[in-house]
Amino acid sequence: MKDRHWAYTFVSPGVLLFVLVLGFPVVITVVNSFCPVWSSGIAKFTLQNYRKVIQDWVFRKVFVNTLLFVSCTVLFHFLVGLMVAMALNTEVRAKRVLRILAILPWTVPDSISGVIWKFIYDPMGGTLNSFLLRLRLINTPIEWLSNPSLSLMSVIFADIWRGYPFVMLILLAGLQSIPQQIYEAAEVDGASTLGRFFHITLPQLKTMITIALALDTIWQFRRFGLVFTLTGGGPGRQTEILPILVYKQYFNYFNFEYAATIAVVSAVVILTLSLPYLRIMLRRE
Repeated sequence: MKDRHWAYTFVSPGVLLFVLVLGFPVVITVVNSFCPVWSSGIAKFTLQNYRKVIQDWVFRKVFVNTLLFVSCTVLFHFLVGLMVAMALNTEVRAKRVLRILAILPWTVPDSISGVIWKFIYDPMGGTLNSFLLRLRLINTPIEWLSNPSLSLMSVIFADIWRGYPFVMLILLAGLQSIPQQIYEAAEVDGASTLGRFFHITLPQLKTMITIALALDTIWQFRRFGLVFTLTGGGPGRQTEILPILVYKQYFNYFNFEYAATIAVVSAVVILTLSLPYLRIMLRRE
């Protein structure tokens, strides 16, 4: 009993910090989302903000933007991450140096990545337009971030560069755990390169792929700094995603309760998407 009491004593500061830093804001956000009205010291909760979310065309537009942004970035994070992981898993010279270079985009903070790509996309002095003009692929500079038809695609491309190393690291760890004897036996049996990829590599990476996709989807739904620094959600609302909408409703329009409602809806979506990851973790334990 004495040991148990000492254990509770040592754990309690961490639990208290967790409750204050995470639990208290969550409770306040959920309470505010129900737009409490105080009468005679008693709070009456309403669902008017949730009805407003359903009817709000801005929220629907932003939600579609978010789904498109998340689906495209997660897909290309996986494809690029898998290709780079397989390339780095081979016996090549300077493998450690190449791995460090491949991880570098992930070490750059979101806001700094946004600033970098804003300079790259700059229509006058940006390196991208300058490069395309020298190759004579374009005749006039392109407004990558101001053109409504190109802005979201440009943001997605910048995020692919920023986020693929996260998926790459997870898949590279999975590739290194596959026994080489399996590949050698398949090669002796006459299996082709594509055959070994589809019948050995992908099945062996199934769990790691699920974890990578689930975690990356969660992170992409929470992406804020890169998009906000690049476009701020513009032009119009072409690149506005849920975290930016919450920010604008709270800090620009001072709609605190409505911002809390959008945050709660976003959290429910993220929790739903995290179920595959939670199932794998619980199954392992």
